[in-house]
Amino acid sequence: MTMPAVSLVTIGLSVAGLVVVAFCAFKVYLGVRRFGRELDRARARLEPKHAVLRDELRDLQEARAARDSGDGVRSS
Repeated sequence: MTMPAVSLVTIGLSVAGLVVVAFCAFKVYLGVRRFGRELDRARARLEPKHAVLRDELRDLQEARAARDSGDGVRSS
């Protein structure tokens, strides 16, 4: 092979490699975007349940504080 032919083959293989890398990067981009949408949907579904649990925890903490603020003696 002559020198220009070797150069053309090298350039062609380099371009083909870059195309493969670009395709893989695009697939990763699409996957990350889809994953972000799934996280948003999960957050939207869990937020009402999280609020209910937070309210229940606050109620339990208030009940415990009221119970423990007595004279320090607990009867069983």
